[in-house]
Amino acid sequence: MKVLGWAVLMIVISAMAGCSQEETTPEAATDAATDPVMHTVTITVTVPEDAPTVYLAGNLPELGPWHPAGLELSGDSTKRMATLSVPHGFSLSYKVTAGSWEREGLGPSGTLLPAFTADIDSDKELTAEIAGFRVDPELLIADWQGAGAKGELVYWKDVASDFLTEKRHVVTLLPPGYDAADDRRYKVIYMHDGQNLFDPRMSYTNVDWGVDEAMQRGVEAGDYEPAIIVGVWNSAARIREYSPWHDAPKYAQFLIEELMPRVESEFNVKTGPGNTFVMGSSMGGLLSFYLVQNHPNIFGACGCVSSHFPMSEQMLEWFMGRDPSQADPTPYIERDIAAGATMPSGVRPFFDYGTEGLDADYEPPHLAVKAWLLEQGFTEGTDFKMKKFEGADHSESSWRERVGEHLDWMLGET
Repeated sequence: MKVLGWAVLMIVISAMAGCSQEETTPEAATDAATDPVMHTVTITVTVPEDAPTVYLAGNLPELGPWHPAGLELSGDSTKRMATLSVPHGFSLSYKVTAGSWEREGLGPSGTLLPAFTADIDSDKELTAEIAGFRVDPELLIADWQGAGAKGELVYWKDVASDFLTEKRHVVTLLPPGYDAADDRRYKVIYMHDGQNLFDPRMSYTNVDWGVDEAMQRGVEAGDYEPAIIVGVWNSAARIREYSPWHDAPKYAQFLIEELMPRVESEFNVKTGPGNTFVMGSSMGGLLSFYLVQNHPNIFGACGCVSSHFPMSEQMLEWFMGRDPSQADPTPYIERDIAAGATMPSGVRPFFDYGTEGLDADYEPPHLAVKAWLLEQGFTEGTDFKMKKFEGADHSESSWRERVGEHLDWMLGET
């Protein structure tokens, strides 16, 4: 197993952190442990006069790392500044936010900006110009009808948990014709990265998954009955919360012990693994896989879209701002398989991946998972599904194109 290059790791971390994957990636950097020379880097960000508190998120420990409110900039006018101490040879990468990924800085055309990058070989003064910030999601939540969703969106804001440190919003899609007074009950799909599902104004790339539209097409075609979709927003702790090898067990407790009882008490949902499913992309795909593998009595099927199976100790070390060169680059999933992990019978996972961008490296670990399932007696096409999408990359646009297949798998006749 080769050690991943810094450029590849930068793409990986962008996707893992929940940023747009369409980012400029830095060239290979020299590790600070082997070159202790430090340089002073001053970053000046020009913002509108009415800009709120502004932050830097980036690939240094003092920038989060990659926490949307990593380092608060000084100043309260159109010029905001920060001074960093950066190792010689380091490829600095950073973004500007108003404190969350939902409020990233925008360029002059109103679109999301790629990460700013600079190779640090001397003291430097860097500049960035931000034309504005994404709209406060609170305003968009209040105007949920503006999303144009096929059905009603019900928001629960700042949902707290005894198991997780971060609060998060939860959005539930009630399909057209839903009537709380009616005895009709619906299957339910719990989905991750909930801000990307129904409203393009909130999605990282201004492209939502169109889950509501895809489900409506399936219902109108007579492929299945409508379902309730519960979209749980991610948090700044997304990587650890979604990782099966870190805080996914705590996330499972939040979902099963706290959120699901509330959903089942407030909405007309069916229960049991034959009616309860889970779905997500990238790190959310890993989390969906974990939930079905470890809680088959709760979740009967999962949609694992572009699951980040290359996840390894090395990638996590880099994200945490530590030297990754000595960390194990072997994907966690391959280590689990070698250690004798199993998949419970009766569950129905659907894995997919593309061939471009970050997804270009996804085939080997996915094929390892496929071989692992076949060795346990799973039948492809019946017990599980795995599909490669030629030309698809790691983005909401690509996932939007194929979300309908996952709905068919989960909601259609088994």
